[in-house]
Amino acid sequence: MLHLRLIVPADRTEEVTGLLRRTVGTTHLVVLKGAALDPAGDVITCDVAREAGDELLRGLRERGIDDCGSIAVEDIDLSLSRRAVRAEEDAPGEGADAVLWEQLGEATHEESTLTVTYVAFLTLATMLAACGVVLDNALLIVGAMAVGPEFGPLAGVCTALVQRAPRLAWRSLIALLVGFALAMVLTVGFSYLMDALDLFSERQVEADRPNTSFIWQPDPMSFVVAFLAGIAGTLSLTSAKSGALVGVAISVTTVPAASNAAVAFLYGDYHQTWGSSQQLLLNLGGIVIAGTLTLLTQKFFWARQRRRAVRKA
Repeated sequence: MLHLRLIVPADRTEEVTGLLRRTVGTTHLVVLKGAALDPAGDVITCDVAREAGDELLRGLRERGIDDCGSIAVEDIDLSLSRRAVRAEEDAPGEGADAVLWEQLGEATHEESTLTVTYVAFLTLATMLAACGVVLDNALLIVGAMAVGPEFGPLAGVCTALVQRAPRLAWRSLIALLVGFALAMVLTVGFSYLMDALDLFSERQVEADRPNTSFIWQPDPMSFVVAFLAGIAGTLSLTSAKSGALVGVAISVTTVPAASNAAVAFLYGDYHQTWGSSQQLLLNLGGIVIAGTLTLLTQKFFWARQRRRAVRKA
């Protein structure tokens, strides 16, 4: 279930409450006359089944409520109410399959913005992975994968392609490309410092590294893993099961590939640099293709399910 809190101009309250009453899957409707001060108006709250949320939010935005008032949405972890149970039963489809496009767009907008914090996390992850590749330590590689925030911009690109949102696409691409470029340049500097302190050496980079050599040796399985991870990551976002993102993060060789490319470049091993760059691009491309196809599939099946429900009604 979702909880909606709306601020509506007094002369629009009847129109909005009418929409809420007509939407199958809404319940617990409350109207507080004159309760809002900034912006001035009435406060309307209600609960709505997740599977009916996207249609309702779209209807509210079409009426300009986000411009003249406010729309706030919260997930309800627990609702002990027979009316809530009935609302979920009446709403077509299953809540776990529903995609809240407004929520997804907002989440990817925030996660795909090039900020100091985003660059800091990506840089730290790349430096941590650099330690992992030099020491041939798989645990450090896994830790670096978990720290990396690159899935946010990747999800932003997928959402932008499906929703045809060029601004979100450019913002996500800028965050992705500029973020990785800065992280790799700073990792080259970090590796130079570590070499000066005799903590990194060319001998370590050129030695056999059975635990991490896959990072600069891409193969068809690299794309397969990235493709599957892209599907899992997209589903975790659309179904609000963000915990699955941790598994996605530690299954894709993006940050480690960027770090190995930076370290190898420092020591003039351009073969490893090129191989790592191929691995990076292969994984990024696999995630974007899989995520876009997943969203398109969800959009198609959900629209089909909605049409069936309408015909049945």
